[in-house]
Amino acid sequence: MKTVLQLLQTKPAGVYSVTPTASVYDAIKLFSDKGIGAALVMEDDRLLGIVSERDYARKVILRGKSSHETRVSEIMSSPVVTIGLHQTNEECMQTMTDQRIRHLPVVEDGKVVGVLSIGDLVKDMIAEQRELIAQLENYIMGNG
Repeated sequence: MKTVLQLLQTKPAGVYSVTPTASVYDAIKLFSDKGIGAALVMEDDRLLGIVSERDYARKVILRGKSSHETRVSEIMSSPVVTIGLHQTNEECMQTMTDQRIRHLPVVEDGKVVGVLSIGDLVKDMIAEQRELIAQLENYIMGNG
């Protein structure tokens, strides 16, 4: 199992964020422009929350609110569940399952250093399973 540090090394550096005073419309535009499903809500270097497409659907659209007038701070999820660099993929998957979340900000020494999504974790698990299958096939065929 890979650690969070190893997983982050396979992703482009940086995180996408919005301020708590940004409109929900601006957050949704960021999601669309960047092909993401969530963004961190930050003020300076402080992690205040996370806002996702799910938050938008449940807390804006279904309640008849305006995405132009509603602020991110009104719909963000807070406090945020975070992970550290030395946790494993398996631990991340367990946390996401237990907390029913799809994105985990990675925090080291109080600073956000990345974000892992459920897609990142599943992609890594599939790659590890393929590698294991190939090793077993080589062993069975006598090539190992």
